[in-house]
Amino acid sequence: MTQPSSSILIIGGGTAGWLTACYLARHFDIAGSKDIAITLVESSAIGTIGVGEGGFPTLRTTLQFLGIDERAFIRQTSATFKQGIRFDNWRTAPEGSPKHSYFHPFEAPLHAQDQNLVELWLALDPATRPGFGEAVTIQQHVSAAARGPKGADDGDFTAPLSYAYHFDAERLSAVLAARATELGVIRIDDRLLAAERGPEGLAGVRFERSGTLRADLYIDCTGLNAELIGGVLAEPLTSVRNHLFTDRALACRISNASKNADLPSHTVATAHEAGWFWDIALRDRRGIGCVYSSDYLDDERAVALLAAYPGVGKAAAEGARLICFEPGYRKHHWVGNCVAVGLSAGFVEPLEATGIVMIEAAAAMIAEFWAPEGPVTAAAERFNALMAKRYDNLVSFLKLHYCLSDRPEPFWRANADPQSVPSALSALLEEWRWRIPSRFDVAHGTDTFAHFSYQYVLYGMNFATILRTRSAATEGDFFRQIRMYGEQASRDLPSHRVLIDQINAN
Repeated sequence: MTQPSSSILIIGGGTAGWLTACYLARHFDIAGSKDIAITLVESSAIGTIGVGEGGFPTLRTTLQFLGIDERAFIRQTSATFKQGIRFDNWRTAPEGSPKHSYFHPFEAPLHAQDQNLVELWLALDPATRPGFGEAVTIQQHVSAAARGPKGADDGDFTAPLSYAYHFDAERLSAVLAARATELGVIRIDDRLLAAERGPEGLAGVRFERSGTLRADLYIDCTGLNAELIGGVLAEPLTSVRNHLFTDRALACRISNASKNADLPSHTVATAHEAGWFWDIALRDRRGIGCVYSSDYLDDERAVALLAAYPGVGKAAAEGARLICFEPGYRKHHWVGNCVAVGLSAGFVEPLEATGIVMIEAAAAMIAEFWAPEGPVTAAAERFNALMAKRYDNLVSFLKLHYCLSDRPEPFWRANADPQSVPSALSALLEEWRWRIPSRFDVAHGTDTFAHFSYQYVLYGMNFATILRTRSAATEGDFFRQIRMYGEQASRDLPSHRVLIDQINAN
């Protein structure tokens, strides 16, 4: 039998390891060509973090590329559809003021012929105009009505509206692992003991039963421990805690109150005194977590806040899993012949499903940059520059959610302090006082979010952009029409729960 001419060794499973294995196996067609061998070693005795139970719409493209059947994926991961994120109480605290809420849909703002809907919305009276996300898309109407983004007869990964998924993270890893083995990836269940340094980075990795395994390219998916990139190769973590203050999360799972109740098709992110809660609805349970900063909240108080969250209770909160992390990333993900992917590369905050998006980006870049016939470090400098810039931009986007808040608590006042805002974001905020965020403000390849995502957060948080004074006499007609379209779509599209039940019944 002909031996493969090149080899990749992935250390660690979970979403990072198995998604990367799948992507590389599919890209290089290792089952068909036999020129490249991909081996993944994970220990069944070691659990995964598994808190990221939501994705971004890019995951649809990734799953399709991997050849995974969408309906099977939904059934096997207890998945539901995700059409966006609702942010509650981020601008103002609920006590003594009307509850503030805004929606970040996945759909881009609609277009009107010869009209800019963002400009038209800004021209309306701030005291009476609808929320930005509600005004410029129909998706908020659809999601608020607990409707699905597509019909039961729509094909895989296609729909009238953009969407992602909520899913069970552990089951997602299992789906990816099954697909990876179909694509030719070799799985070994073993425990990492140590790694040997060599002139190109790593000379081999030693395991409990398998002994020392060697490869041309090593991929570190060992999670927050970063055993290879941080431990052996000593690449430091660059903290971003001066910008993003949260460093703790309590995660729990509770059963759905009723199997017949409406099933939300959006994530709910509710701010509290020193952070926020996530609330994710799967078909048969909810994933709820409390994200907070240990500088402003102790663990005991965090448990009490989680216990008071609707549907959780004392027992679930006290049994919640505590996750501690230092928000930051490594400036060099690719060192010699080793590349870090996932939590080993960086972890800034469990918001907006950013962790999985970064895994997708890293896997795609490794696939396109690594040339088996060339030097293993040929693309390292470019890869590192792009990923570092992507993390910098991500930190700015996440900070945007915090720095515009008017909440009075110390955590929120510290977040609004201009000294805590990245300089690049500060410059943009100053520009955006006089103009609307533009597509030229983001860069393909280094920005995770489109320019309209910045618009949803800015104007959801009541940021004021000052434009030339114009008549607003007829502008409301456009938004009334969008509202009518949204109401019609809410009647035409199926109930989200009915849609998910139909998929699971087939």
